[in-house]
Amino acid sequence: MRSTVKNVGLIIFGLLVVADLAGILMQYEPLHRCAKPLLMPALFFTVLFSTGNAKGKLLILIGLLFSFAGDVFLLYDQQYPVFFILGLVSFLITHVLYIIFFLRIPSVNKTSLLKKYPGLLILILIYVGGLLTLLFPYLEALKIPVLLYATVLGAMLLAALHAFSRLERKAAVSFAIGAAFFVLSDSLLAINKFYSPFVLAGFWIMLTYCVAQFFIVRGFLK
Repeated sequence: MRSTVKNVGLIIFGLLVVADLAGILMQYEPLHRCAKPLLMPALFFTVLFSTGNAKGKLLILIGLLFSFAGDVFLLYDQQYPVFFILGLVSFLITHVLYIIFFLRIPSVNKTSLLKKYPGLLILILIYVGGLLTLLFPYLEALKIPVLLYATVLGAMLLAALHAFSRLERKAAVSFAIGAAFFVLSDSLLAINKFYSPFVLAGFWIMLTYCVAQFFIVRGFLK
């Protein structure tokens, strides 16, 4: 039964992703505005009804709820600029919840992937630092909020990599992919908003975001 719920939920999510991306490509705003707010509820109910009392389930569910809030706020940030800040805060809380989830994964006395490959830590720090260097001259009053957000975002990816060796391989890979795509999606959003708008920005931001959330949920379901 739970397997069926999981499969149906992920199929519904996939169809909503296709609908949302189609709405963006066709510039048909009503389709985008209808499909986007349904994405995270589809994953939320998939996790809720296809898993038992797994450790960390509440953190994932609340993270998806805040992601839903962020999605809705960012739908209207052009009309109401304060909604961008509310969306930023919503996703910041999501990342904090995911960090807590990753760090609470029990250790089985395996070496952290970051200890095994310290170059990964350096690469992520260079990436986050480079992104902030690129954006800082254009952030104006948002310098501190964006700095905080970028720090937490990088920490979320580091936490996923730290937990890598503690997990069954399929789950570990899913979490790492999800966290990496979240970093990519938020980076694209920031570059498009603050540095230089680019062609099909909305499409690529949503595609990478949906991939990120799918793999994080997939990792948890594993």
